[in-house]
Amino acid sequence: MDVPETVLLAEKADEASFARELRTLAAVKLYELGRLSSGRAAELAGMSRVEFLLALGRYKVFPFEAELQDLERGDA
Repeated sequence: MDVPETVLLAEKADEASFARELRTLAAVKLYELGRLSSGRAAELAGMSRVEFLLALGRYKVFPFEAELQDLERGDA
């Protein structure tokens, strides 16, 4: 991914670490939207499912939101 040098400087990050963060952010958002399961999102983020679920707190995303919504609808 081409990231402008000005963005890397603003973020005080090298290209590799910034790319990892973008992958994690994308995985978290796709999980939050219900488009990826926690396992698939973890795979996208390059971490284990447990690591991913624990990391969700950093982004203020409740790890079991989809499961709660299923229970509320009676789908479970």
